[in-house]
Amino acid sequence: MIAPDDDVRIEISPPLRNEGLNDLFAASWPSHTQTDFAPILAASAVWVAAFAEHALVGFVNVITDGGKHAFILDTTVHPKNQRRGLGIRLVNTAAELAQQRGAEWLHVDYEPELATFYRRCGFTATQAGLRKL
Repeated sequence: MIAPDDDVRIEISPPLRNEGLNDLFAASWPSHTQTDFAPILAASAVWVAAFAEHALVGFVNVITDGGKHAFILDTTVHPKNQRRGLGIRLVNTAAELAQQRGAEWLHVDYEPELATFYRRCGFTATQAGLRKL
């Protein structure tokens, strides 16, 4: 899965299969369970995917409120492709696409250990509320 940046191609909203997404998420998130991504992608405004050869090695999803706010979800880079700027490329591409679609604000929620990564992507910390349903 390791590929130089030149060998990783970024695609905008390519067709993705559950198998590729589940493989990527299982490699990246130990608690991942098999998921049907079709309803998730159907509700998305756009997504950005990264491929090394034919393997999916990165993904970020963008949803919107239909107005000025967009949200990134599920930023994921295969562990063998991490720490080389691919995640930042994915998030920055997602930000550009959200802006092109009329968003003025891009939101993201993240765990504390990802604060440095998201700061490198241009995000600033804010106060927010969360309610478990």
